[in-house]
Amino acid sequence: MTEGLTKKSTSSHVDEKKDDVLGGRKKKLSPLLKLALELGPLALFFVANNRYGIFAATGVLMAGVVVTLVVSWGVTRHLPAMPLVTAALVLVFGTLTYVLHDETFIKLKVTILYSLFGAGLIGALYFGKLLLPIVFDLAIHIDDEGWRKLTWRWGLFFFFLAGLNEVVRRVVTTDVWVNFKVFGILPLTILFAIAQTPLIMRHEIPPEEENSDTHF
Repeated sequence: MTEGLTKKSTSSHVDEKKDDVLGGRKKKLSPLLKLALELGPLALFFVANNRYGIFAATGVLMAGVVVTLVVSWGVTRHLPAMPLVTAALVLVFGTLTYVLHDETFIKLKVTILYSLFGAGLIGALYFGKLLLPIVFDLAIHIDDEGWRKLTWRWGLFFFFLAGLNEVVRRVVTTDVWVNFKVFGILPLTILFAIAQTPLIMRHEIPPEEENSDTHF
């Protein structure tokens, strides 16, 4: 029985802290709305770049991430860490792009964003912290060993994306880079996430085991 308690996933502790300020369980975005909020700014960025160029597209992206945060907060009264950090960097580097009229900054934002996520996830492990469920706002239930393995994988993957972006942004035109950002990074991330399914299944905690501590 005690062993069952020690095996309990960190995700359950995270979930307990996710009650919203109104006293009930935190409201969730519908899958369709969540997808629209995640992909909408990127799609608008792509369209605006094709029609009006990178500087107009940067403005559209900045407006898009702000709208995303407003809608997310309005529906859930909660802002996940990853969209919040992403929006902050978009606004900072987007402003630099406009003020200095240099598209390098909006490209560099991608490198810095993924480097921060990679360093944050892996660095936190050395302090015994598991940030992945917080960063991704995940509701999966796996044991601590599973979270550690998943954190290492995502951390290294983020470093890979940061390095890949650095190579691409230096050797291709801006239009090609925008295509890479939309049709390269996004599919790679989706495929990588799907590839983690076997790991998640191996370390998944059955609902009956997760709820067993309610009897103590």
